Amino acid sequence: MATKEKTIEEYIKDLPTDRVQIIEDLRKIIKKNIPKGFEECMNYGMISYVVPHKLYPKGYHCKPELPLPFVSIASQKNFVAIYHMGIYADAKLLNWFTSEYPKHCKTKLDMGKSCIRFKKVDDIPLKLIAELMQKMNVKEWIDLYTKSFVK
Repeated sequence: MATKEKTIEEYIKDLPTDRVQIIEDLRKIIKKNIPKGFEECMNYGMISYVVPHKLYPKGYHCKPELPLPFVSIASQKNFVAIYHMGIYADAKLLNWFTSEYPKHCKTKLDMGKSCIRFKKVDDIPLKLIAELMQKMNVKEWIDLYTKSFVK
């Protein structure tokens, strides 16, 4: 659900009551565990963690005026989503995540290319998300991104 909120605070204020705590918990986990260099902002209507232009001036190849996206979290209509571009671009990281997931959750993994969907907020494996955030730093993401997506 893309939103028109300009700030993270506005985004959270407008969430359904049952989604506020988990979005705040996810923010806290991500901010505590994501390597230095990524910045939190609103991007594509979601709370996002990006490589700022000061570290990667070219920006996102689809829209160079935007910073390079890495991770986003969003409250969608029927689920909470974590969008992790590293999982999309790195088969080794994807394999790690899919093999670790059953150790943390009883529910079946619901995943797209970069999107991890959780229909029930109680099913979100915060410890696993914390580990995932630690798996790739800014330099590694820029290198992988330029190798995989930039022509």
